[in-house]
Amino acid sequence: MRSIRAAATGAVILSLALTASACGGGSSTGGGSGGSPQELTYWASNQGASVEIDKKVLQPELDKFEKQTGIKVKLEVVPWSDLLNRILTATTSGQGPDVLNIGNTWSASLQATGALLPWDAKNFDRIGGKDRFVDSALGSTGTEGQDPAAVPLYSMAYALYYNKQMLADAGVDAPPATWDELVAAGKKVSKDGKWGIAMEGSNPSENIHHAFVLAQQHGADFFTADGKPDFTNDGAVTAVKQYVDLMAKDKIIAPGNAEYAQNQSVSDFAKGRTAMLLWQSASANLTSQGMSEDDYGIAPVPVQSGTPGAGKQVNSMVAGINLAVFKNSGNLDGATEFVKFMTSDAEQKILNTAYSSIPPVKAAQEDPAFNSPANAVLKDTLATSAVALPQVPDESQFETAVGTAIKDLFADAAGGREVTTGSVEAALTKAQQQMPEK
Repeated sequence: MRSIRAAATGAVILSLALTASACGGGSSTGGGSGGSPQELTYWASNQGASVEIDKKVLQPELDKFEKQTGIKVKLEVVPWSDLLNRILTATTSGQGPDVLNIGNTWSASLQATGALLPWDAKNFDRIGGKDRFVDSALGSTGTEGQDPAAVPLYSMAYALYYNKQMLADAGVDAPPATWDELVAAGKKVSKDGKWGIAMEGSNPSENIHHAFVLAQQHGADFFTADGKPDFTNDGAVTAVKQYVDLMAKDKIIAPGNAEYAQNQSVSDFAKGRTAMLLWQSASANLTSQGMSEDDYGIAPVPVQSGTPGAGKQVNSMVAGINLAVFKNSGNLDGATEFVKFMTSDAEQKILNTAYSSIPPVKAAQEDPAFNSPANAVLKDTLATSAVALPQVPDESQFETAVGTAIKDLFADAAGGREVTTGSVEAALTKAQQQMPEK
């Protein structure tokens, strides 16, 4: 998941969507409601270094599906900056695709609109059964106790990518295992136009992912056990300040990163402008930008102390992409057949190899192709030290409100304005006031 366009727009559209639970997607021109049974529309998320790269990855597979079934798939790759608002608009207008990718953290929020096809036992049986998927991926498919609103497609975890030569030249002989070590390494690198680490400071979703993990490490969360927003608890405030302080206080992030929202941090790392990068399954993206796998290493995301593990040693959210179907599609049979195709063992190997992600399908994940050192870090993280973001109906509004608050704090840091515990608490208080009342 990458970014959301505007806090106000997202909140308003979601509010409308929640009151229109019967509204679904379905295009009136193509595979949606009223469309041809021999055609589907598919909104894919931007997984590669560019939209064009995604088209090159996906189109041959869609052509293969058409050859097998006679169903043509009309593809649109939607940038992350637009995807959530596009989906929410579709839930209210009834004008959307048949099948779409969603960030797995949005599953419960989009489920609450009533627009998505529930994946009950009957529907799972049509694609080979629910037990084909790993439990960690199924944990981010909707509200607990309800039938999933989507099917896992790509599983990911955050890792620390580091430029071997840049760290060695700075006298750092091992990748940082703790945040103090990361800051120390970053300070050694940050000179002569080079920087310690790159971030997407203007990307609300990226901000949320890191703030959530840091909050977990401080023994906190952004929601209470009964699903109420709790953005200003001490652990949450400490987590957000620690994250923004990488720029504001530690000065190991370039001020210009406060405006990054379109994967510029990945490009900076690939071009040797920064020594480290925190990213979800980045190898294919880096390779597509000309970076050799010999040039960088992959390590677990740092923790406060010790090593990643259970409890407070969380070092990633359970990242990933789910595949959903608008339930008012005019071609539910074709849409279900497409989901079956995309989650088949063969396609899972092809697609997850292309995006350097981990198959959420058990049989594909066990393939030797996914036993590389890089994948070992990601698989271990998902198995032992990753936690799903709260699967609550207001999750996408949380991402927008708090992610935008952090974006504004990065802007303060970049502009030379002091970021204090008080200013962080004020920003999070404002964000919590934007949440629906319970």
